[in-house]
Amino acid sequence: MRTMLSKPRSKMSVTYKLLLLFIFMVSPIFILTYYGNLTAEHILKQTVTNAYLELNKQNLNLVNRDIDSIDLMTKTIIQNPLTQQMIPSGTDSILERVSKYEALDKLLKSYSIGVNGGEAVYFSLYVYDSADYYSFAPKDRSVPQAGVYFLTEQDKPDWFLEALRMQGKGRLKVIESMSSLSQSKTLSYVRAVNNISQASGVIGVLVVTKLEKIIQNDFSTVSLPQGEIFLTDWSNQIFASTAEGVGAILELPDRANEVERKDGYLDIVHSGHIYVINYSYHLQQKLVYRLPLHSLLQQQSQLKQIIQLISIVYALLAFAAFIYFWRSLMNPMQKLSRFIRSYIPGKHAARPVEGNRNDELGALITSVYDMADRLNHLVNDKYQYEIKQKEAQLQILYQQINPHLLYNTLESIYWKSKLEGSTQSAEMIKDLAKLMKIGLSRGRELITIEEELAHALAYISLQQRRYEFRFRVIWNIADEVRHLQIPKITLQPLIENAIIHGVKNMEDDGEIVVSADIQSDIVIIRVEDNGYKEVDYEEIHRLLNEEMEELSVGYGIRNIQQRIKLHFGCSYGISYSKKEHQGTIVTITLPKSEVAHGKQLLMG
Repeated sequence: MRTMLSKPRSKMSVTYKLLLLFIFMVSPIFILTYYGNLTAEHILKQTVTNAYLELNKQNLNLVNRDIDSIDLMTKTIIQNPLTQQMIPSGTDSILERVSKYEALDKLLKSYSIGVNGGEAVYFSLYVYDSADYYSFAPKDRSVPQAGVYFLTEQDKPDWFLEALRMQGKGRLKVIESMSSLSQSKTLSYVRAVNNISQASGVIGVLVVTKLEKIIQNDFSTVSLPQGEIFLTDWSNQIFASTAEGVGAILELPDRANEVERKDGYLDIVHSGHIYVINYSYHLQQKLVYRLPLHSLLQQQSQLKQIIQLISIVYALLAFAAFIYFWRSLMNPMQKLSRFIRSYIPGKHAARPVEGNRNDELGALITSVYDMADRLNHLVNDKYQYEIKQKEAQLQILYQQINPHLLYNTLESIYWKSKLEGSTQSAEMIKDLAKLMKIGLSRGRELITIEEELAHALAYISLQQRRYEFRFRVIWNIADEVRHLQIPKITLQPLIENAIIHGVKNMEDDGEIVVSADIQSDIVIIRVEDNGYKEVDYEEIHRLLNEEMEELSVGYGIRNIQQRIKLHFGCSYGISYSKKEHQGTIVTITLPKSEVAHGKQLLMG
């Protein structure tokens, strides 16, 4: 099993591969279905949540608009002279007290109507009357009831004192009925009534009750599928809601209770509900939407079931297709496999007798048998080619007899001239014999750089004896390159060009530098001269890149370029460049290679 997993393509059977293919075809569908459902559910939640967040903001603005209207009305009432003159005093007569009471009571009841077309709220003024000057006023202070009420020291509720501490600022407050007959709670807007004529004087507390009705009316403009809306204070006490009663504590997730003390909003998924909360710390308010997840995802659940059904149908159809293709492919593939295993190149391959298939498998079977036929022909052709190659090699050996005979004859002439005292002629004959010997190289195309340098040195020695002047030749050859390989007769044509086109007419000033070293596993050989003639490097570049169809000159360097590329590839060859002050540089690039046991080896 471990071997099968390490080389699955070579070890697994086609049946196993087809089974894996079926699994790979079907698995992504179920994976994508599962992932798509999760993603769709997340996107739906996010989209719905964002929509409800925006709706929540608008809803809170609507609620605050109504509260601002109440606040404005309380300011108007407080600034009214009827309110400002309601100061309990023993100096007023009974008639004056009754008159003030009735006028202010009538004023407050006139304000106790629907706000912005909604349900009625009740404006009540609670005046602190420690001496009980207004004992004639009704004592029934049941909520809701508009009008003026008077409190003695023992009658003052907690919210009365809180309002006084607010120093004239209004705030929402859940208060209980002051009637002994009712224990209901109501959302109220309480505000201390300051005496304008006295900077530190307080007349009483103005209370607006039944505000939950107005806020519930604002909630009715929002449609939440099976959802609930709550307006609470910062400690989650319910001011108004579409569900639970006023004054109850709303249970919220812990994260909702850990918000920073600033204005903002958040959404939370908790215990099967989505909570969309808009909170305002400076108003000490929270507007909460609570929606059950199942109501939001009901349509998405139906879509999920449809997708799952489609996935199952797809899997069944894919399995049926898998069985069909398995049967139609396996038999011919097994026959083809047996043929390939038993086939021996050179032997006749019998084609199958069954009818030809027109599909890709049929084309594959036909191609395999055609390939077997072509391979048989190639084997036979190679056999014939090897016979002819042996005959050609024998012919070449016969043709090499005459050059060897000439070389041996030159050696005899050299020693004859040496004995007769013609030293100059003898040395020239010796150099010529060396040129021919290295040029033959026993039929080898690649020789060592050491041998090529000896060939070039013999040529230079012959040329220096030929001309009356003596040009200088400088050799800078690194020892590590001498045993590496180079196509034979590479340096001699380049040195010949340097002599003829460079230093020939410069007398003793002519200089040729031959250098060789290794740079980054590349053998670099340079032939430099200090010739003064102008050289058309652009034409040489076109010549080396075979961009010139007809050649009148340059056969030698083009021949060198072609032989290097044939032996080592297009990455290597020769190039020409101008020397910095005067002359030409020819650069030869070769791979770092040597010959071992008669075969070329690249060194790395």
